[in-house]
Amino acid sequence: MFDYVLPAADAVAILILTLALYYPRHRRRDLVLAYLAVNVGVLAVARALAETSVNVGLGLGLFGVLALIRLRSETLEQHEIAYYFSALALGLMGGLAGPMEWVAIGLMAAIVLVVALADAGAGALKPRKAPTQTVVLKEVFTDQTALRARLESLLGGSVVELTVKKLDLVAGQTVVDVRMGGTSGHAVAGPPQVGQPAVGQPAIGQPAVDLPTTGQEG
Repeated sequence: MFDYVLPAADAVAILILTLALYYPRHRRRDLVLAYLAVNVGVLAVARALAETSVNVGLGLGLFGVLALIRLRSETLEQHEIAYYFSALALGLMGGLAGPMEWVAIGLMAAIVLVVALADAGAGALKPRKAPTQTVVLKEVFTDQTALRARLESLLGGSVVELTVKKLDLVAGQTVVDVRMGGTSGHAVAGPPQVGQPAVGQPAIGQPAVDLPTTGQEG
């Protein structure tokens, strides 16, 4: 007979982990979807293995392969890896049937509590990093110093960290992940918008006007 206690406990735990802890602190919707999908997938596979005579070690090996595929698909921060494996563990415990259901529920609660305290403590020990944004440049940069200067001029701030994700010499394109710091002390003047004059130039049809100088004449 299918027991709904552990899957229900897993559903509550993963919703707390992703929607109440991870998303309000880190604001990455794509990883919220990944955590939920991994948790549900592991829960389904573990429940299927529990109802058959297949060795549990085979199921754990499959989970390891899935974890390696996911972790190699994108560079993750350490706290994101912690949430990822917590979602895996919750799904595994929710899918494995056993006589000690309350022990499994207690372990689920312990995982959520430890992750919540550790993440909050890590945020208190060091300032939260600015979120990473992906920038696509229609130029090819092989010099990181020139790339940093170009990004700072475009984004109007100081680049704390940058990682080149793709360098396409054929299409003339550079894809880079950028983490920005504080804004620079001056605004960066970009090209004028269509229908607007450039800085220091009169509008079309309007005469030039001499601006008065400040101070007193000698």
